[in-house]
Order: sequence, then C-alpha cells, then structure tokens
Amino acid sequence: MKKITYLLLIIVLASSCDLNLGKDEFDAVDWKKRTINISQKDSLQFGRTYLSVYSQIYSYTEHKTHNLTAMVSLRNTSFNDTIYILKADYYHTKGHLVRTYIKQPIYLAPLETVEIIIDEADIEGGTGSNFIFDWNIPKKSPDPLFEGIMSSTMSQQGLSFTTQGKRIE
Repeated sequence: MKKITYLLLIIVLASSCDLNLGKDEFDAVDWKKRTINISQKDSLQFGRTYLSVYSQIYSYTEHKTHNLTAMVSLRNTSFNDTIYILKADYYHTKGHLVRTYIKQPIYLAPLETVEIIIDEADIEGGTGSNFIFDWNIPKKSPDPLFEGIMSSTMSQQGLSFTTQGKRIE
C-alpha cells in the first residue's frame, strides 16, 4: 500500500510541474512602446557597435554543434542622459541579415537596460552570428554597452560565456 501511495505522489508531483518553458514565458520588450522621434534632437553623436553572438557552438568536432540561448543586453551607462538606439540588426554567420529587432529609434533612460533574447531553438544565426547597433548619444555622454550572454544546460552540465560589443564607427 505504501508503494502505491508513493507512486501516486510521484505521479501527481511530476504532472504538476510545468516543463514547457519557452518564448511564451519571457516578457519580450515591446519596441513600439519605446519608440521616439529624435529628428528634433540636436547635438547628438552617432555611433555603431559590433557584437558577436553565438546561437550555436562546435562540440567535439566541426560536424557537431550545440545550441545556445543568447541574451543580448543593451545598456545605457550614463547617470544623467537618455540615449537612443536607432537600429539593431542580427546577422547570420555568412553575413546575411536574419532579422531587424529595432526598426525605429528607441530610448534608454539613464542606467536602463533592455534585452533581446534569442531562444535556444533559434539557430538561424549559426556559429558566427552578430549584431550591428546604430545609436545616438548626447555630447560628453558615455557610449552604451552591448553584451552577449550565451548559455545552455544539458543533463547536469552548464555552459555560459559572454561577449562585449566593439565600437566600429
């Protein structure tokens, strides 16, 4: 009788767990609510940043890959100034545009951070994907910070690493 009770308890506990985590669980950024018209803003400086992101990495050989979740972090490092992200384009390993995340200028308040999440199942970018960010900042304001945090868990193993954007213009 005890065995049956334990078995039923295990079944009830296992069935009550929500193992279906994914895109629907994450509150994605509503880019439309963050858009702003900056044509009236003067004295803004233009910048462009390259960020490497890995949606896949090689495992064992060049013929076996492992999928990763990527969190792309866009950070305003200014204590005082609002900054503007004009565009966020995501490119494939071979340099083809996969998708544009930010199509109209958005704002980031002082010290604010927003994220772009690339799901582990989304392997369109491949092993050498990257982002190009165009941005405007007020004069004497620090550059924004763009970081990629890639992670995955498999069995009892965990893998994570970071990349940091490089200003190219």
